Amino acid sequence: MTNLINRYTIRVYAIIINHKNEVLLSDEFQMGMKMTKFPGGGMEFGEGTIDCLKREAVEEFGQEIEVLEHFYTTDFFQQAIHKKEYQVVSIYYLAKFNGDIKFKISDKAFDFKELKNESQSFRWQNIESLKVDDITFAIDQKVAEILKKKSHEFTN
Repeated sequence: MTNLINRYTIRVYAIIINHKNEVLLSDEFQMGMKMTKFPGGGMEFGEGTIDCLKREAVEEFGQEIEVLEHFYTTDFFQQAIHKKEYQVVSIYYLAKFNGDIKFKISDKAFDFKELKNESQSFRWQNIESLKVDDITFAIDQKVAEILKKKSHEFTN
């Protein structure tokens, strides 16, 4: 049997929790589909995971973040949705903003004018009322479950 999985894609994400025990979610339209996920993206050749996350923060938020600590790394097999020959490995870090937030935070999901690739909006979601099924991807869903189980640890 030939192994079809011979490549890996590494994704790095920020888990940003505010003082109200809310986590920052990214609502996006990419590759012809709506998705709700944690902010972050793909690691490029030549960068480490933290450098990747810091670059993604500047690209997505227009501001820097401070990476606090590792939160979770994929511990199960996940095939890429659009590139079937790839296996996805996702790494999540707790992070916080350096200073005040300088970008728009919406009150509703998918708060952008049109469904075109690269459309993105951000919103806070209370961790305790977070519905795992509202998160698009399996790895992010597992992270949401872990967040819900640990939500008491994030309250001030």
